[in-house]
Amino acid sequence: TRGGGHSEALKNYNVGRTLGIGTFGKVRIAEHKHTGHKVAIKILNRRQMRTMEMEEKAKREIKILRLFIHPHIIRLYEVIYTPTDIFVVMEYCKYGELFDCIVEKGRLQEDEARRIFQQIISGVEYCHRNMVAHRDLKPENLLLDSKYNVKLADFGLSNVMHDGHFLKTSCGSPNYAAPEVISGKLYAGPEVDVWSCGVILYALLCGTLPFDDDNIPKLFKKIKGGIYILPSHLSALARDLIPRMLVVDPMKRITIREIREHPWFQNRLPRYLAVPPPDTAQQAKMIDEDTLKEIVNLGYDKDHVCESLCNRLQNEATVAYYLLLDNRFRATSGYLGADYLQSMGRSFNQFTSSESASPSTRQYLPASNDSQGSGLRPYYPVERKWALGLQSRAQPREIMIEVLKALQELNVCWKKNGHYNMKCRWCPGFPQVSDMLDANHSFVDDSTIMDNGDANGRLPAVIKFEIQVRITR
Repeated sequence: TRGGGHSEALKNYNVGRTLGIGTFGKVRIAEHKHTGHKVAIKILNRRQMRTMEMEEKAKREIKILRLFIHPHIIRLYEVIYTPTDIFVVMEYCKYGELFDCIVEKGRLQEDEARRIFQQIISGVEYCHRNMVAHRDLKPENLLLDSKYNVKLADFGLSNVMHDGHFLKTSCGSPNYAAPEVISGKLYAGPEVDVWSCGVILYALLCGTLPFDDDNIPKLFKKIKGGIYILPSHLSALARDLIPRMLVVDPMKRITIREIREHPWFQNRLPRYLAVPPPDTAQQAKMIDEDTLKEIVNLGYDKDHVCESLCNRLQNEATVAYYLLLDNRFRATSGYLGADYLQSMGRSFNQFTSSESASPSTRQYLPASNDSQGSGLRPYYPVERKWALGLQSRAQPREIMIEVLKALQELNVCWKKNGHYNMKCRWCPGFPQVSDMLDANHSFVDDSTIMDNGDANGRLPAVIKFEIQVRITR
């Protein structure tokens, strides 16, 4: 095993060749001894980071990656600290940077470019939903796994977004930076990522950059003026989408939601990307039964594994579990979590499709209180206004899907009165309520619900309530 003085810290890994060298560390490939799966280990030298004042950048990336679980965001397995170094054990992406793919192939076929772009937008949208702007999106920071699926990486320049707050930091690569960023103007965050995604889409479809010049002042002039050429080989829909993303005025620039709704993006959109992913709190409660059996077969205690996963602890058992989980899904479906997302979509078929519901392969555990300080639920001191009910900036359909996820988890039954109006019945402490439901999680017959005073009623108590989504200003 190679690895110099790192042998004790990396005792669970067989460290191999160097994949890359950065300004304050290197990345090496390694094999996890217990599972046999490959990982990438980023080795950060503490002294060099202090000299270059990059400690905050590394801490920011670690905090964000600990928070995120998404099929198109690089997975963080564990962080190992020593007096001299920080070892960040991450998902290994076999085919490296998307940049190299573009350089090698030139412009991509539109269907292949669309597949990659759909995955990028899915990952970026997940970041924004969790109040994080990446701010340095470029092909060099987009990695490709063994199935050529995209993984967003390098969150060192990312920033947490606060409602009503604006950023002014100029960061990222000039060729991909939005006009407001290089001009030093205030910006909220999401709109600069949209611009960068527009530049990336152009690069995927054209094999070149829309804004490029060896002279930086001239480059900035092109970006600020939105001066670029759309090649004639692009399809009509692609020629419509790119200019909407590369609008100089951020207030008039297309949003992630509008990109999702664009006909070019919607074409051949995989089902798992059409359904919003579960939030981080919900993900923390899910355990895959097949992977759990596999981890127990390796000699780990089942109760210890479940408790550790539930509380988002970092230990040998959880690292092995997530390595097995990720590689199993990558081998079977090519997309981590796709099976779960598709089954969730079928559960709410009145909002997504007419397919019948199918059982999820995961079991649920009590929610974690995140007492371990993992950064899973960061607190942001944002001023709030008084309001009746819950307020959200999400689209009505997305809100209803999240509401139905919560209702299903609480064993609540509902009847759809309208697209955004539900009458609900909850039977606290009644374990067999699922026996009375149809495929839509609604009661088969209203007669199955008895009044509380009916001694022969199947339910000891019924709580009835109504949910309505309304637009507020």
